[in-house]
Amino acid sequence: MTFKPEGVMPALVTPFTDNGDRVDESRLRELVDYVIGHGVSALVPCGTTGEFQNLTLNERKRVLEVVVDHTNGRVPVIAGTGSSGTKLTIEATQHAKDVGAAAALVVTPYYHKPADRGIYEHYRSLAEAVDLPIILYNIPQATGVNLSWQMVEDLVEIPNVVGLKDSSGELRYMLSVLEKTGSRLSVLCGHDEVVLPALAAGASGMILASANFMPDLWVELYQAVKRGDLKTAREMQVKVQKISRIIVRSGPVGSKAALRMLGIDPGPVRLPLSMGGELTYEDMEELRIDLEKIGKIKPRAPRAEIPRKVSAEERLSLIGLAEESIRSLRLETGEALAGSGPEVAHVELMIGAKDGPLGEAFAKAKATPTAGHEPLVAILEPNLAVKPTTMIIPTVTIKSMRQASMIYGPAQAAVAKAVIDSVKDGTLPKDVVDDLIIIANVFVHPSAVDRKRVYINNYKAVRHAVRKAVEGRPTVEELLENSERAKHPFRYSP
Repeated sequence: MTFKPEGVMPALVTPFTDNGDRVDESRLRELVDYVIGHGVSALVPCGTTGEFQNLTLNERKRVLEVVVDHTNGRVPVIAGTGSSGTKLTIEATQHAKDVGAAAALVVTPYYHKPADRGIYEHYRSLAEAVDLPIILYNIPQATGVNLSWQMVEDLVEIPNVVGLKDSSGELRYMLSVLEKTGSRLSVLCGHDEVVLPALAAGASGMILASANFMPDLWVELYQAVKRGDLKTAREMQVKVQKISRIIVRSGPVGSKAALRMLGIDPGPVRLPLSMGGELTYEDMEELRIDLEKIGKIKPRAPRAEIPRKVSAEERLSLIGLAEESIRSLRLETGEALAGSGPEVAHVELMIGAKDGPLGEAFAKAKATPTAGHEPLVAILEPNLAVKPTTMIIPTVTIKSMRQASMIYGPAQAAVAKAVIDSVKDGTLPKDVVDDLIIIANVFVHPSAVDRKRVYINNYKAVRHAVRKAVEGRPTVEELLENSERAKHPFRYSP
């Protein structure tokens, strides 16, 4: 077998129609063009990111046929053909060969968790039945089956076996495989968080979920390693590390969400996967923020005009608008949830002008505080209040000194830092901070004990809530889209 898988290979999502009932072939062809246009080396449909286990065998066959047809020889197509049974795997792999796939990616047989003998016979039987290059696939966190490096060392003696995709994220395992198999096997990284160390150790390439929506960045990193520019490669890996971490734990849900943010609609995922499940709404906000940072998407424009200290003449000169058409931000609201367990953070905040209704509410809260919900003005350090002036009000009635220390300690510090950073990155324009007020209702559970986690979760929640307020989110469309998946955020928490 002369086929050598290498380079950047996206593990393609499977686009569905809006109701999820059928594979959307038009969307699939659009995705193929997008990733090929960004320089990938091969395509890998019907893998884990492609939700192969939620496709019928006929759907898997059709997805492969569409990808091979539309690719039309531009890059090789590596078909995901693995199943828990050997007979089904042989059938799918034979079909892959018949329609023109360059190779088959075959996951270890799962569910029954066969012993080493069964795993070996599975691959040997497949190799004898179908004359097609085979890439072994180790993903023990999903299959419950570990393909040991000793087994790989044996399997590489089968002529059809040309590669191994390792998604375990265990570099010790990958190094052992590289040591034992040498140049006889193309080792491919399938874990987005460890691409650079895998390539530096000798891996031939990568098959990644995140290559669906940022293939160009992975191509840049791969080429940097090939030319020995590890400094650039390190910078690239760090730049996409949070995105990689989110995608590793959310799989096709996160990949499809990212594609939608880029304007490429892959449709929904199929149950039992769900938005708000594998990809939390908190992680979706983090994903969007980081995609903005790396330039894959543009920041959303503010919904409202924030009040500025400008004259009527200056107002009239703004892009030819009449003065009466320029709105001032009187009151905007945002809400966000971050974290889980006792240290979960929930923040509801309002942003408005000092001379508006929020200014009146601010004065009233200071003058007549409610017992157990005493407000506090956020400060960075003693006698240094943040701007915009920000008031923190506990959502849960404070009944003990320990509970109070959590609210007025790490939670207060987190709110202050989040507001300052929102000004620093331009979410709240610097030239209007003196004219604004923020009131934040902050939830900290009475059983919270981890002060650092309370700080981190409240920081994230405030950052997300500020962005949502300024951007006017969620929109009606977003609410309708998520209505069927809604549940109380603390239903399964203390």
